[in-house]
Amino acid sequence: MKSLLLSAAAIAMATTAVHADTSGKRIALSNNYAGNSWRQAMLHSWEDVAETAVAAGTVAAADAFTTSENQATEQAAQIQNMILQGYDAIVVNAASPTALNGAVKEACDAGLVVVSFDGIVTEPCAWRIAVDFQEMGRLQVEYLAGRIPDGGKLLEIRGLAGVFVDDEISAGIHKGIEEFPQFEIAGAVHGDWAQDVAQKAVAGLLPSLPDVVGVVTQGGDGYGAAQAFKAAGRDTPLIVLGNRQDEMAWWSEQHADNGYETMSLSIAPGVASLSFWVAQQILDGAEVPKDLSVPFLKVTQDTLDTTLEGTPEGSVATIDYSLDDAKGVIAGAM
Repeated sequence: MKSLLLSAAAIAMATTAVHADTSGKRIALSNNYAGNSWRQAMLHSWEDVAETAVAAGTVAAADAFTTSENQATEQAAQIQNMILQGYDAIVVNAASPTALNGAVKEACDAGLVVVSFDGIVTEPCAWRIAVDFQEMGRLQVEYLAGRIPDGGKLLEIRGLAGVFVDDEISAGIHKGIEEFPQFEIAGAVHGDWAQDVAQKAVAGLLPSLPDVVGVVTQGGDGYGAAQAFKAAGRDTPLIVLGNRQDEMAWWSEQHADNGYETMSLSIAPGVASLSFWVAQQILDGAEVPKDLSVPFLKVTQDTLDTTLEGTPEGSVATIDYSLDDAKGVIAGAM
């Protein structure tokens, strides 16, 4: 999809005088997990912006590193190695909002810029870029209430256990249940934001699960859930999806066959490119608020065909951020 269009006025507010030259600066990405299509699209977004920026001489390097295990201790060691390797900034998708704070503080004390996104950190010296994950969860229940006013039992599919994003989306879902008490969570599984994991987890729970009217999710799990219900010979409930190409293709097929309609939403993997530019701007001397917010990307029946057409097979619907987009986000936060 095309990068966000921002008003000329917002960009003008952000394009203040350049304070430093970043052509000799080195930025590293510390990523804790790459085992699903969202993370792969996120890494691809980083690779695209990194290659372009290095080729243009904007920065000297923009390397990406992913830990072999989703362990905060391993990622903390990775960040400490980046400090020793002389990077000027570290962009972090964190395994934990708190467990990396010691390593992040070490980086800040060594003079590095640290920008966290998606899986953010709470260390005050770092910058944070996130969507309102709780609202993303709450909105799912609100949508189901509009479609199924009488309510019923729901299945909740969670993400990676112990990760900030998983906790926040789940908290939002449960806020939605409080707001719309006609719904009740009948069961929950961890799908790790991966279709195959979600399918296996849901299949294991279905024999003990009562009839459910809807499935609330976190992304990367909707298609797997649909396949599990189909294999069990059970009617397909209303499943909220997470912008993955395979589940949107399934949605399109179901709509053509029987009029099936739902909603899909997720944080755009292209937030990695935004995080790169935010780090570059901080290195360049720009004044940037510590907390930046971006909207999540929502797909409706009206926008499904266009979004699906623009999403590569096996990938995730996304938005690519340019330098001007980053300046606009910063100006908006000011």
